[in-house]
This record gives sequence, structure tokens and C-alpha cells, in this order.
Amino acid sequence: MMAPVFAHGQLRLYLLSLLESGPKHGYELITALSDRFGGTYRPSAGTIYPRLARLEEEGLVTRYDEERKSTYALTEAGFAELQARRGDLADLEQGIAETVRDRASQVREDVRGAMHGLRADLAAAAQQAREHAAPASHADAHTASHVHRVEAEQLVQRFRDDVRAELRRADANGHVERLTVETLRTVLDSALSAVRSTLR
Repeated sequence: MMAPVFAHGQLRLYLLSLLESGPKHGYELITALSDRFGGTYRPSAGTIYPRLARLEEEGLVTRYDEERKSTYALTEAGFAELQARRGDLADLEQGIAETVRDRASQVREDVRGAMHGLRADLAAAAQQAREHAAPASHADAHTASHVHRVEAEQLVQRFRDDVRAELRRADANGHVERLTVETLRTVLDSALSAVRSTLR
């Protein structure tokens, strides 16, 4: 289980820092936080909005409601608090950088663990299939091999098309993270090894 991302009061401070560059909707703040953590953490609306409401009560942010959307902006008091806590913010940024590295590493290890289990399952299934396979002529074996190869290539092509579609959809919203690339690399490397283990 991953440790909590923010200690008590840290998310409050970081929300103020995100608003320093200008007013933002709640969704924009959630996205900005997700981007800062490289996609390894994305706060829920139930986490962000109550804290924004608390900041508003404290007079540190103000809210503007337009077209069913709420926009939040720093007040002078909010800017003053942010200025007074620059040192705390610098420490928080350093902690976030370390958290991102730790969470990314854990995600990669989780993926590798899952793929290792998949490789073991595939190898066992392949061995069992060989043990129970009925003897076949060379011609029959070649025909079956060709059919299986075509089916496998179709699966690879479908996977490629699906991943490309998902990547382009996410990229249109600026949501492709470095973690996505690292995860894809880990999965594909492990998948290649798993497939090789089934081939003779």
C-alpha cells in the first residue's frame, strides 16, 4: 500500500501555490496535481473541493460561479500566506519529487510482479499443452502453426491500435504522463519474454 501523499496541511498549501499563476476551476487543480505527480496520484473531487471551501472560509481564496462552474482565485490574504511560507513550499516540492520517484518505482515493481506471474502461467500452460498434444504430421503441424501465427499477429495489431487510440485520446487533453511510457516499456518487455517462453 502506498503511503499518503500529503501530510496534514500540505495539500492546503499546495492548492494556494497552484492558484498563484491565476484563477482555476476545481478540475484544473485536480489535473495540475496529477501532472505534478506524473500520473502516480490524482486527488478526487471529494478531496479537493472541501479544502477549497475551507480556504474560502478562511478568506484565502475567493470563488466565482459562472455557467455552472466555480473558479477559484487567491485573495490578498492568500497571497500573503503563500509568501510567508515559501520555505515550507520549497520543502514540500522536494518531498513531492521524492514521492513521485518512490510511487513510480512501486508502480513499475507492481507491473513487473504481475507480468512475472503471467509469464509463469503461460509457461505452465504451454508445457501442459505440449504434454497432451496428439502426434501430428509435419504438414498438419505447419498448417496449425500458420493459423496460430496469423491469429497472434491479429492480436498484436489489435493491441497496437487500441493503445494508439488511447494514447491519442489522452494526448488531446494533455494527459500522457512519463509513467505511461515507463509502464508500457515494462509491460512490453515482460510480454515479449513471456511469449518467447511459449515458443520452441
